[in-house]
Amino acid sequence: MNSHTSQATVAVSDIDDLLQDLVHANHILSNEGVLDAFGHVSVRHPERPERFLLARNMAPGLVGMEDIIEFDLDGTPIDADGRSVYLERFIHGEIYRARPDVMAVVHSHSPSVVPFSAVKSTPLKPMCHMSGFLGEGAPIFEIRDVAGAATDLLIRSAPLGESLAHSLGDNNVVLMRGHGATVTGPTLKQAVYRAVYVEVNARLQADALRLGPVEYLTREEANTAMEMIEGQVERPWQLWKRRAQARR
Repeated sequence: MNSHTSQATVAVSDIDDLLQDLVHANHILSNEGVLDAFGHVSVRHPERPERFLLARNMAPGLVGMEDIIEFDLDGTPIDADGRSVYLERFIHGEIYRARPDVMAVVHSHSPSVVPFSAVKSTPLKPMCHMSGFLGEGAPIFEIRDVAGAATDLLIRSAPLGESLAHSLGDNNVVLMRGHGATVTGPTLKQAVYRAVYVEVNARLQADALRLGPVEYLTREEANTAMEMIEGQVERPWQLWKRRAQARR
């Protein structure tokens, strides 16, 4: 086998491994209660950064390798072959366009997070070391500001996706008023970790607020905790993957 053939084989193997991880990501997020019949997770194509991989329009818990479709950043499917696609694929394409550092995106209607999207006086902020990725707090995207007062709250076009990406800025998480949240990561596994723990943080924060004023992490604590904890992302990934596989 010559070096070119060897490199091509490795490349194909890497893509296959990433596709399998994307399938696992769908199952994990469904099993952990972050996604249900709705929501989606994508990963940037490792060889073509102007494209991303996302399942066809279906419940995340049912996704298989054969359901993954490649898209360009405009949200146009490359190989759909007649399969229906997610209406809100523009969330993914426009964030990848705006943020070259982002390698994976999760959009969810995470139940403990949604209330924080609608109560603007109480921002979602990191209150435990597991959620340092929240930094100084998650901004809220207000769709009324860009599309008026009669939308269905969905990101159904590239301009809306661009506006959402603008609200995200350089943060890791953006809330969507009355809708849910979009979480980003420098790897697929980190994005999944963050999507799970933004739900955990929201639940803990709501509980803590009933007790009294909350002492949140400082920006420096959040950054240090994020670097420390996410360096061990394989640990929760393997647990969550095993747990999701056991339920299939």
